[in-house]
Amino acid sequence: MATARNRSALKAALDSLYDSFNAPDSAADPIQMVRRFERRDDREVVGFCAASLAFGRVSSVLQSIERLLGVLGPRPADYVRAFEPQRDGAAFRQLGHRWTRGQDVAALVWLLTQMLDRSGSIENFFLEGLDPGADDVGPALEGFSRRALALDLAQVYRRGLTRPGVGYFFPRPSAGGACKRLNLFLRWMVRRDALDLGVWASLSPALLVVPLDTHVIRVGQCLGLTRYRSPGWPMARDITASLRDLDPGDPVKYDYALCHLGMMNACGFSRAQRDLQCPLRGMCRPRPRTRPRSRRPSAPP
Repeated sequence: MATARNRSALKAALDSLYDSFNAPDSAADPIQMVRRFERRDDREVVGFCAASLAFGRVSSVLQSIERLLGVLGPRPADYVRAFEPQRDGAAFRQLGHRWTRGQDVAALVWLLTQMLDRSGSIENFFLEGLDPGADDVGPALEGFSRRALALDLAQVYRRGLTRPGVGYFFPRPSAGGACKRLNLFLRWMVRRDALDLGVWASLSPALLVVPLDTHVIRVGQCLGLTRYRSPGWPMARDITASLRDLDPGDPVKYDYALCHLGMMNACGFSRAQRDLQCPLRGMCRPRPRTRPRSRRPSAPP
C-alpha cells in the first residue's frame, strides 16, 4: 500500500466486503455451532473446542465438532468442570479428527477442566500471561500454550510419553507456526459484531492477529498485504500489520470475509478469468505470468 490513495481505495473495498459477510449465516462456519449456546461460559468452552478442531475440510470439521458436542451435552461448561478422565474418557474414543485421536480430544477437555478450576475461566487463564506493553497477542499466546501444557496430563496419557498429541492444540509463536486456531478462537471471543461473539471483555481487538490459513494467504498475497512467501507467524503478523494500517482498532475484522472469499473461489487468483468476478477486482497485485519459451526452429542445413 504505497500511497494514501491506494490505501483508501483498498480500505473502501475491504469494508464493503466485510459488510457483505457480517451476518450470522453468511457462510457455513464453525462459529455458528458456538452461537447455539447462550451462556458465556458455554460459548467459551465450545468456542475453544470448535476452534481447536477447525482444520481440514469444512464439512469434516463440522461433523467432528457435532460429535464432540454430543458428548459435552446441553451445558458444555458444566460437563468440563465435572470431567474426570478415568471415569469419562471412554466417551472420547471415537472422537478423533484427522490425525488427532480421541485420547487427544479427551486431553484437551482435561486441560480446560484444570484451567477452569485454577482460574475460573479460559479468559482469566489466558490473561495471566498478557503483557500490557506488547504489540499484539503473540507473547500471551506463547505463555498460554506453555502453561497449558505444563498442567497435569498423566491421567490421560501413559507415563513417559514425550510428545502427547494434545500439544497440537496449543502451538507457540516461537515455534514459527501461525497459531491459526488459537487466533481464530481469540477472534470469536474478543471481537463483537453480527458474526463474532464478544464473550471476553478484557482484551482489545487491536491486539489480535489474523488466523492465517490457505485462503487468507492467497488473497493476502494477491492484495500485497505481505512480503513473505512462506506461511508462519511472521506472515500472520505481517498481514495483520497491513490490515491494522486500514483499521488500527480492529484489524482482524476483515479475516472472515477474506477467508470465505477464498473458500468460495470468488478470487480470480491463478484462473483464466483473473479477477473479473472478484469483489476486490482492481485491488490485487498478482504476480505476472511467465510464458513458456517457444523453441526456435532449427536452422536449415
